[in-house]
Amino acid sequence: MSDQFYPLLAVLAASAAGLWAWHRWHYRSFWLLIGFPITAMSVWASWRKIALGCGLTKKRQRFWFTTVPGLVASTGVVRVKRKFQRVAVDTKPFMWLPLPTRNGWRVTLHTLEGQIPADYAAVAERLAHSWGVHAVRVSSDKPGRVRLAATIRDPLVRVDELPPSTELLKVTVGRLETGTPWVIDFRTVPHWLNAGATQSGKSNLANALIVGLAPQPVALVGFDLKGGVEFTPYGPRLSALATTRAECGGLLDDLVALMTDRMGVCRMAGARNIWQLPPNMRPVPIVVLVDELAELYLMADKSEKDEIAKTSTALLRIAQLGRAFGIYLFCCGQRIGSDLGPGVTALRAQCSGRICHRVNDPETATMTLGDLDPAALDSARAIPAQTPGVAIVANQDGQWYRARSFYVSEQAAEHAAHTYADRAPTWADVMAAQTHHLPDSQSA
Repeated sequence: MSDQFYPLLAVLAASAAGLWAWHRWHYRSFWLLIGFPITAMSVWASWRKIALGCGLTKKRQRFWFTTVPGLVASTGVVRVKRKFQRVAVDTKPFMWLPLPTRNGWRVTLHTLEGQIPADYAAVAERLAHSWGVHAVRVSSDKPGRVRLAATIRDPLVRVDELPPSTELLKVTVGRLETGTPWVIDFRTVPHWLNAGATQSGKSNLANALIVGLAPQPVALVGFDLKGGVEFTPYGPRLSALATTRAECGGLLDDLVALMTDRMGVCRMAGARNIWQLPPNMRPVPIVVLVDELAELYLMADKSEKDEIAKTSTALLRIAQLGRAFGIYLFCCGQRIGSDLGPGVTALRAQCSGRICHRVNDPETATMTLGDLDPAALDSARAIPAQTPGVAIVANQDGQWYRARSFYVSEQAAEHAAHTYADRAPTWADVMAAQTHHLPDSQSA
């Protein structure tokens, strides 16, 4: 007996060690071949009980065949004359076969009568605990269908290094909770609002943008209301930098004048935006980075009222009209609230891209994400201080996600600014009057 027991024990130990090594060193293949099949069977087998516990079932009348001559009820013994009876049973939503994903699995459900995707989103946390996964996200691509995407472990615990950008005005700045890249594409979402407290990752995201945009043929413009301490090290790659409110007002006037000039060029060429112009007439795109947005709206006394109103109007005009003429905004701030005035609220309405890091007050989170899904607001308030770079992002697909930006140090951003300093057009060249005369081929 002992002669057979020890070899069997050794085989079991070797198998366990091999499975552990497989799981540790090549998790993707282990998940596809071992982990997912077991998980899929468990999800399929437990769906009825979980749906019942989460309140996702419906009572339906079904015919029931019985051979019992009598049934005990609260009033005594009830004689059953018919073998076929109509009884009420709990019906679960139909579930298709789960499919594997990079960080978990997804499955499509058929909703029952009267159900909407919000019913499933309301119990997403219960579903996550029932299946023992990190999170469950709910989406719907067609009426009557709900897709559950389960994430087994948090993909934001570790993020990769910043990859190089290959497309104009598009930068991969981090990773979404689904495991997919977090991309900021200014041509798709032209204006962004980035809120976050100190040490929340707000400045790190700006560094990632500078590193991604530095090699591209774009002009970078900085508004640094901290006296220039944030963007001055990146000056070699900036075409213009304003560090006081007066300088910001003058630079905004230049941008409005430049936008008006590009309007005239597009109108004469019969183009709706600069991307429809011929390459030889197309002006350089401009990305405006604004740090400490609230400083543009704070008023110490009434003497600053006219200056603030002028600055607010110019910034709002750029947000409303700049996309078509190649001017894009990325506005950052620790405190963004409606108490700063109607100018901030109007600017917020024009910024379709929203990023909310950890904030110190609920008003800033409400200002940034309040007009989106209320669940996004709750998630933003739950971001812990120990996870810098984690944010709630309103993505370009119309949904919100938890995301985390790649870590980009100030030294890396400064190195990129000096390396690609030769690609920064001077502000005089950017402001140079563009020709309003079309080529002969277009004039004819």
